[in-house]
Parts: sequence; structure tokens; C-alpha cells
Amino acid sequence: MSDIDEIRDVITAAETALKNKDAHGVLDRYTTDVAKFDLAPPLGRSGDDARDLARQQAWFETFDGPVDLQVTELEIEVGGGLAWAHSLNRLSATPKGTDFAFELWYRASYGLRRTEQGWRIAHEHSSTPFHMDGKDGSFRAATDLKP
Repeated sequence: MSDIDEIRDVITAAETALKNKDAHGVLDRYTTDVAKFDLAPPLGRSGDDARDLARQQAWFETFDGPVDLQVTELEIEVGGGLAWAHSLNRLSATPKGTDFAFELWYRASYGLRRTEQGWRIAHEHSSTPFHMDGKDGSFRAATDLKP
């Protein structure tokens, strides 16, 4: 398997892991010293705090049914034992206590490192753009955008 194929598998493994609410499957993709900048607060987490199995499982429990993730437009560049990648991702789920699913598109970038266990994500950053041009004056996240 080529480095690019292995990296693609590591990144897109989240699609199946989220659908199955598999916290191990989500977190095993990361290095032990990973730095993560997620959509939800706080501004960032790293190391064991970013790989907290109980927190990941608790997040799954806030949804009825699967959490659907689709990684699209994934671009990967490899140089030696390091790689970077970026994608546009679609997340959809039904929060507990509601009768509707939300859909959110967001941007993701990844820094990966080759380890003894294969390629692992060492840096992950997820973000949504926000309205900052003053047209609507809201400074709200632009969660209605789609590619």
C-alpha cells in the first residue's frame, strides 16, 4: 500500500468509526502527542486530553443513531516521514431529544507522522468560516455553506 493510500485510510477511518460510535476507532488514528483544534470548545487539546476515550464516548451519547461523516476533496502531500492533508467534511447527526438531524460542512487540515504503527495524525484542525465582513454584523459561524 502506498503512503498516500495508507494516509487516506487513516483519515477516512473516522467515517466508519463515527457511524459505529467507536471511540477507539476515532482516537487510535492519533499520535500520543497529537494537537487537536476541534469545532467544539476549548480552543485546543493535546496529548492524553485530546485522546480522552470517556469524553469521546460521552459525545457519541449526545446523539440518537449514528454520526455521519463524509470526508470529501481530500488532498494529501507526503515528504519523507511527514505528510499534510486537507479536506472538506460533511457531518450530520440527530441530537438526542430532537426530531431533526443537522448537517454541517467544515474544513479540516491534518499533519501526519509515520510511526512504528504506521501513519498517524499528529495535528488536526477543524474550522468553519464565520461572517466577519460586517454585512450582517452577526459574527456567526457560516454553517449554511456547502461546497
